[in-house]
Amino acid sequence: MKKVNWGIIGLGKVAEKFSEAFKYSNYGKLTGISSLKKENIIKFKEKFRLNKDKCFNNYEDLLKCNDIDIVYLALPNSLHYKWIERCFYLKKKVLVEKPATLNFSEIKNIKDNYSNNEIFFSEGFMYRFHPQMMKVIELLKENKIGRLISMESYFGEDILNKKNLFGLNKRKKINDKNRLYNKDLGGGVILDLGCYTISLSTLIASFLSKFDYNNVKVLNKKKEIAITGVDIDSYAELNFENGFRSKIGASFIKNLGKKTKIIGSDGNIVIEDTWQANPSIIYLEGKNSEKIEIKSNENIFSYEIDFLSQCILKNQPRPEFPGITLDDTVGNMKILDNWLN
Repeated sequence: MKKVNWGIIGLGKVAEKFSEAFKYSNYGKLTGISSLKKENIIKFKEKFRLNKDKCFNNYEDLLKCNDIDIVYLALPNSLHYKWIERCFYLKKKVLVEKPATLNFSEIKNIKDNYSNNEIFFSEGFMYRFHPQMMKVIELLKENKIGRLISMESYFGEDILNKKNLFGLNKRKKINDKNRLYNKDLGGGVILDLGCYTISLSTLIASFLSKFDYNNVKVLNKKKEIAITGVDIDSYAELNFENGFRSKIGASFIKNLGKKTKIIGSDGNIVIEDTWQANPSIIYLEGKNSEKIEIKSNENIFSYEIDFLSQCILKNQPRPEFPGITLDDTVGNMKILDNWLN
């Protein structure tokens, strides 16, 4: 079976988890890596048994490697724009980890500059490809909860809380050495976690007619700003032109969980763990209530790899639904900018 050859730029924790997913993949193969840190190259080369000729200490060399079909950008947020642009310039297919860019202006520039030279692009919202979300999409297409009215979606964990040696709670200090709290590195909870809730809100809203990214109002914005200038606890309500509404929240200081509730005229869909599907459980509420448990493998990235690889093998110019296209990313970033500012 023909497989798509993947390369990875940036070898941090997310890249390692992504690399581990290839053992579950039927259509993708990890072929090359690139990092400015030689110790990371050695670690990945040995762990994933890679050919040393495909292990680069320079990002450009991997992009120019003809044996690499698509590149996964797992760099810090602040470097995404530059390397997406290089992928487009060199006509290399690209999957960039979320958020694609720091703001709407950056992704809009890429779209405008390469409007006549479409390159396969997607943004790394892996939850959209998991069997759990595919089941939710199936339920919506089958009109199981009637006419869509609204939803609530959250992603939050108190990451500043830790226990000391005596089991007592101790608050971590916020400082800009951690990328999550560094504004220049694209820190803040809206960019890190809030982008998930926006991407799902637009996905669900798109099931209704008259869906338009350009006509979304961001209301009732509430934010707590840390000493470093980034948001650490944020909430908003999205009002779509087609009447759909979505309450969203993201937090580094509160245990909001990962639950989503989609409300319809005839019932609700409740997703216990929307983003990582662990556990993978959906509750269908209404006349015919049902608990739906989804069987899946342990690495959520494998579904993203296989879905996008199949699109490439079919020579599609862009990911098919529910994949994120460049237009989707531009639309979502416009909403995110409105929430952020």
